[in-house]
Order: sequence, then structure tokens, then C-alpha cells
Amino acid sequence: MDDLTHPDAFLASLRAEADGEDAGARLGRVVAGSLSSGLEVRLDHDRRLEDLAVGRYVVMKAGGRLFFGMITDIALDSTHPAFEKTPPDLDNPFLRQVYLGTSAFGRLHVSPLLELDEHDRTPRPVKTIPGHYTPVMTASPEEVAYVFGAEGVQRDAAGKTAHYFHIGRPLEMEDVKITLNLERLVERSSAVFGKSGTGKTFLSRLLLAGVIQSDVAVNLIFDMHNEYGWAGTSEGATRQVKGLKQLFPGRVVIFTLDPESSRRRQSNPDEVVTLPAERIEPEDLEMLAGVLDLHEAQVGAMYVMRRRLGPGWLSDFMNDDWVDAYGSQDPEALATGLKALAEDLGLHQSTLAALRRKLDRYWRYEFITTRSGERDSVALILEYLQAGRSVVLEFGRYGNDLGAYLLVANFLTRRIHQRYVEMKERAFGRSSDEPKPLVVTIEEAHKFLDPQIARHTIFGTIARELRKYNVTLLIVDQRPSGIDPEVMSQVGTRITLALDNEEDIRAVFMGVSGGQALREVLARLDSKEQALILGHAVPMPVVVQTRAYDTEFYRQMGYAEEEELEARFQQNQALMRGRQRHRLT
Repeated sequence: MDDLTHPDAFLASLRAEADGEDAGARLGRVVAGSLSSGLEVRLDHDRRLEDLAVGRYVVMKAGGRLFFGMITDIALDSTHPAFEKTPPDLDNPFLRQVYLGTSAFGRLHVSPLLELDEHDRTPRPVKTIPGHYTPVMTASPEEVAYVFGAEGVQRDAAGKTAHYFHIGRPLEMEDVKITLNLERLVERSSAVFGKSGTGKTFLSRLLLAGVIQSDVAVNLIFDMHNEYGWAGTSEGATRQVKGLKQLFPGRVVIFTLDPESSRRRQSNPDEVVTLPAERIEPEDLEMLAGVLDLHEAQVGAMYVMRRRLGPGWLSDFMNDDWVDAYGSQDPEALATGLKALAEDLGLHQSTLAALRRKLDRYWRYEFITTRSGERDSVALILEYLQAGRSVVLEFGRYGNDLGAYLLVANFLTRRIHQRYVEMKERAFGRSSDEPKPLVVTIEEAHKFLDPQIARHTIFGTIARELRKYNVTLLIVDQRPSGIDPEVMSQVGTRITLALDNEEDIRAVFMGVSGGQALREVLARLDSKEQALILGHAVPMPVVVQTRAYDTEFYRQMGYAEEEELEARFQQNQALMRGRQRHRLT
């Protein structure tokens, strides 16, 4: 086949007569359709429907243009309704040959995705469609590769550098690498969706490894289930796979909330995170309203205490020190003390009692400290991020506690985002002084981005800001329908594995042009290792068999086993000795 990555070959493919070329790849002809609803293609008589599948690419050459489309539906059709009611006797070989492919035939629905022409070889959205009876052919591997770009660092016509990361291969094209433009991936918030067990974590780890290797951004990863840092588990938990710290030891640091758990798992954490009680604000706890069943009055009470009692409001409220001011330390004094405190603050006693009871379990977390002189975890994380090192925060035993995850992620992200805002504003007009782009990865994202709270949380703010302050999100979730529609509309790249809930499927395509036609494609994905990618980082939607996260991937990321390093050392040592002997002689 011609190599379409070469301009001359590309132009030759456009000028060729479609009827004469690639006859073996022709599927049929365009017989009806529109730009908005898609094209109807009548299948040639020698083509079998059983050999086709939704998600496959097709091309149509017409008017000096190459149109790319995707098969989004497959149907049976006939020239007359009578063939449905009174089927002919197809046991007769002659009648079978007469009817099949002529009176009864296959029909494809093709969604046009983009076009290229001989004057401008840059893929662009379709604004017209090929005419009646335009031949429709299966897309060649060279054509698909031309559209998505080659793996590695590429420069466009304007000289701008872009990193293209291999994420997988298209269905039934073993030798074609589908790539993502990583600069465009981190330019806006992105998402990995899929029901439980489809491989969201593996796919997210692939993406993060690409971002780290290319150095297009740094990452702050809230590792709920300890899968990203030192090691993770394979699907089915049958073996361990290497985490980001093993692949990039000089570029990734591990923080932990639970040092004991990290030591048991031998994850070698670099730092321990603590949350000083005097720095916890009502805004940090307000996100827990759904988890704790906090009522509006109880949320309001936190703000009142913060205003009246100062930065130490939480310690003062939870430590019982205030009981001395309002009564004795005997058990009966608590109710008396709560009543006196409520009167002093202008609140109801029952509101304070309920709030204290609901906050008690969080107050007992070991990572919340009242000790003075503790290291500032926010400043430490920022120091690593600005040095170009990604941070993985492991939750240890707290990973099964959604409240702990929400509290810590919200606490840290609010403050880090604020620092990024300050740094970005100070660097106004001086791009060299801007903070390094940051991608914040959150799991169970619908808990942060629920429609009731998304407009008031830092995560909703980051998603709506696009990349205004060099901070974006990587959302990992199994319930996209639980995410605020306004936030979903700002998600630039959506990578979706299998989903079976109709509301979740509908949410994935919210605000996506032509999304209705792609719903059928998503519904037909295999339960594992297949994903539909669409949005900002790819030129057109694509269904991929995702890349394996294995020893070959490790090597391509630059990782080498100890045995391999030792062999390299011995080889280099022998080479140096040989050169030394050569100089002596």
C-alpha cells in the first residue's frame, strides 16, 4: 500500500479513481443521508455483513477530498416489503445468488467524522458530504495512521512541538498505533469512564505514564486504592504490576496518609501527609455534607464557629476544652456546656450536638494533628511539583473511607490551586515564570462533582476554568451520570470503557456533536481493554484495543530490570577496556 504519511503518496491517493483502486477494500456505495444524521451505504453484493462491526473506519474519495467515517450501525434491507413477509426459497443456489445482494442486501449507517483535501492535508471537521453513489471503502492502516500522527515528538506546520503517545490500536488493525496529543490532553480536563472491572485504573496509569515521560505536565494523584505509586495489582489481582515510582524513580514521589500501611506494602513513601487541625476550614468540611448527612443548619454552624472562635475553632469544639468555661468536666456537664456554647454563639444546642457527633469520627483520624511544628504538607507538595516531580498520595487503610478521601483531596487541592492562581498572576506576561502545568487525578469523581455541590467546590472551579491557571483534572469514575452537566461540558477528552447504565452512556455524550450515533458503538464495547476515545486530544472519535501495561511497556518508558542494568554495565565496562587496550597498542 502507499504510505499516506508521505505527501506525494497522499495526493496520489486523492487523485486516483476510486472505482479502479482498492477494489478488494470496497464495501458499497452511498445511497442516502445528510451531514447531520449520517450516510446510508448499500453494501455490495459480494460483501458479508458478518465480516463488519460498528466502530470500523471507512473512507470515501470524492471531489479531491478524502472523507473519513465510522460505521455506527448495521442493518438488513430489501427492495420490496414482500421479501420480509414471504422470503424466497434460498435452498435453490440459483435463487440464492439472484436475491442475495440484489433484492435483499445489507445497509450500513456511517457517521462522517473529518475530511482532508489535496490543498490542505490537515484533518478538519466535515462541512459537506460525498455525493450519491460515492464508493465506500475500508480505511487502510496507512490512512488511519496519517490522521492520528506518528508516535513520538512531532512538529506541525507552524513549528509547534507536540508529543504523541501510543494508547492502543484500532479494531482489526494490528499494526496501527492510535496516538493522543498529550499537550491537548492536559490543556483541558479529561476523563476515564467505565464500569467497575473494565480497567479504568490501568488505562489511567497508562495516560499518566505518558504525561510523566513526555514532561508536558506534573501530576498530583489522589491514589484512593494504592494502585499508582509503587505497585498495583493486575486485573483479577493475580500479580503485581509496577507503579509510576518504579517506572520513573527520579520523577515521582510518594506521599502517604498511612505510613504503617505503606511500609507493609513496601511502597517506600518519601513523605507523610498531615492535616493541622487549626488549618481545617468549614469549606474543607462542607463537601462532606452528603457523606455525613450534614444539614444546612449544621454547615452554617461551622462558619459561625470559625468566625467567632478563630482558626482553632475545630480543636476548641472537638477537644472539650471549652467545657471548663461553661461547666465542670463530669459527664453531665457536656449537655450544659453545649447549651451555654450555643447561647454564646446564637445557635441551637441540638445543632451543635449533632454536628459534634458527626465530626467525631474524622477528629479521630491519625493524620489530623493538633501538634505544633508539623511540616507543611501543602508547601512540601508544591515544592516537589515545581521541581517537575509528580506526587502520588496513597491513602492506605483510609482508601476505603470515602469521607477521608474527600476531606484530604479537597483540603490539599484548594490550597494548591490557590498557590497556582497566585503564581500565575505574578507571572502575568512572562511565560517562563509560569508554574508548570498540573493535572490533578481524582477517583470517585462524581462525589466531588455532584450537581448539588460542583459549583461550590474547587474541583468544579478547576473544570470550568479550563487551563486558566495551569491546573486541570483527570477524572476517573464509573458513574458519569452523577457529574454535574456543566462540568461534563468542559471535559475536553473522554476515554470511555464499557458502560451498561443508560444514564451513564447518555452523560458521556452530553454536548458531543454526533454523539447519538456513537452511543451504539459504546454499547458494543468488550467488557475489558476496549475504549472509545473522543474529544480534544484526538482528531476524530476512535475505538481502540488498549495498549498492554506489561514488561514491553516498562521498557518503552525507560525502565530496566536489575539484571539488564548489570548486563549493560558489564558491556560498557568491556567496551571501555577494549578502547583502553587499543590506545596502548
